[in-house]
Amino acid sequence: MATKTEITEVPLLNLNAQYEYIKDEIKEAIDRVLESQYFIMGPEVESFEKQVADYCNSKYAIGCASGSDALLLSLMALDIGPGDAVITTPYTFFATAGAISRLGATPVFLDINPRSYNLDPGQVEDFLSGNHPLNSKLDIWSDDVKAMIPVHLYGQMADMDPIMNLSQEYEISVIEDAAQAIGSEYKGRRAGSIGDFGCFSFFPSKNLGGYGDGGLVTTNDPDMAEKLDVLRRHGSKPKYHHRMVGINSRLDAIQAAVLKVKLKYLDGWSEQRREKALTYNRLFKEAGLMGNIEKKSDEKQWANGDANDLDKKVFLPQEIYGSPEANGRHIYHQYVIRTGMRQKIMEALDANNIGHSIYYPVSLHEQKCFAYIGYEAADCPESHNASNTTLALPVYPELTKEQQQYVVETIDETLNS
Repeated sequence: MATKTEITEVPLLNLNAQYEYIKDEIKEAIDRVLESQYFIMGPEVESFEKQVADYCNSKYAIGCASGSDALLLSLMALDIGPGDAVITTPYTFFATAGAISRLGATPVFLDINPRSYNLDPGQVEDFLSGNHPLNSKLDIWSDDVKAMIPVHLYGQMADMDPIMNLSQEYEISVIEDAAQAIGSEYKGRRAGSIGDFGCFSFFPSKNLGGYGDGGLVTTNDPDMAEKLDVLRRHGSKPKYHHRMVGINSRLDAIQAAVLKVKLKYLDGWSEQRREKALTYNRLFKEAGLMGNIEKKSDEKQWANGDANDLDKKVFLPQEIYGSPEANGRHIYHQYVIRTGMRQKIMEALDANNIGHSIYYPVSLHEQKCFAYIGYEAADCPESHNASNTTLALPVYPELTKEQQQYVVETIDETLNS
C-alpha cells in the first residue's frame, strides 16, 4: 500500500449515522407511546413480541428488561438452582455465567473451537460421558448437569446439531445465548429456534439495539412461554396472586416501539455487515496479511500460542457454520481478528483515531469470582489463548470502504514497521 488513505477517524460503532437515517420514524414511534401513556408492556410490546417470534421462526417470544434477564428467566423456568450444574463456554460476556451463579448453580466451562470461538461439542461429549479431565477435577458428572448454554458468539451460531443430540441423550435442556446473533442461521434454522429457549439482548450496541436496555426469550413450548410470562411479572397472574417467586423484568413500550422500527431494516443491515466483513477479508489478503488456520494441525497450535506467522499475519474470522454454502448466515455482530501483536496494533489504532475493543480479555474460567470452582487457565487453553490474541475492528453498515482501507493500512504499517 503506497499512499495512505486520508481519514480523520474510524469509530468502533457509529449509532449516530444509523439514527440520522431512521430518526423521523423513531420520533413518530416514541410520540405514539407518549400519547398512549402506556409505558410498561401493553400493545406495543405484544406486537413486537409477535414480530420477533415470526422473525426468529419461533412460536412464542417473551420480552423482558435485558438480555441478562432473558438468561436468568430461562434458567428460572427450568427450576435451576443449588446443586445443579450448567455447561457453557468461558469465552463470552459475563452475563452468561452470571445468570447461572445467581441461582446458586455451578457454571461448567468447557473449551471453544478456535476457529468459530463457540462451545466445542466434542468437549461437551467428553464431559457428559465422564471422559473429560474436568470431571474428576471438579467432581461434576453428567447427572449433575441440568442445562447447557451454547453462545452464538460474534454473530455466528454454534454447532447445534451435536449439541441437541447430546441434550436428548442426556435429557439436558438447551438455552441458546443469541444476544449477538439475532437473524443468524445454522443449516437454515434461525438463532433462538433450535434449543428449548433463545435469549436475545437489545442493548444499544447490538445489531438490533434499543435506546436503553431490553431483552427477549423465544421458545416453542407453550407451557414454558406461560411460565416465562408469569416469572417476569414477579410470578403473579392474575395481578397480586403469586404462583411462584419471580422477578420484575418487563420490556418498556418505548423500547418495543423503537425496536419495531429497526426490525424492518435488520436484514438489510446484516447483509451490509457481511459485505463489510468480506471487504476486510479482501483488503487483508491484498495486503499480504491474511494468515491461514484452515488445517487441523494449525488449529492445535493455537493452544500453545504459536500458530504460523502469528506475529506477522492477521487471522481473519472464519465462517464455519455461518457461510451461505453451509446454508448458514453470519451477521457479524463483531469483526474479530487474531494477532500476536495485539498491543502494538492497538497502540497504532489509537494513534490513528481508529476504534477497537477486546472481547474478552479474561476468560470466565479465570475470573476471580469463579475461583471457587477450581479452574486453572490451562483447563480451557483455546479460550485462554483467544482472550490474549483477539481484537475487534470497526464494523457497521455505515462504515465506508475508505475507512476500512485506512484500518487495514494502519495495521499493515504496524506489522511491517
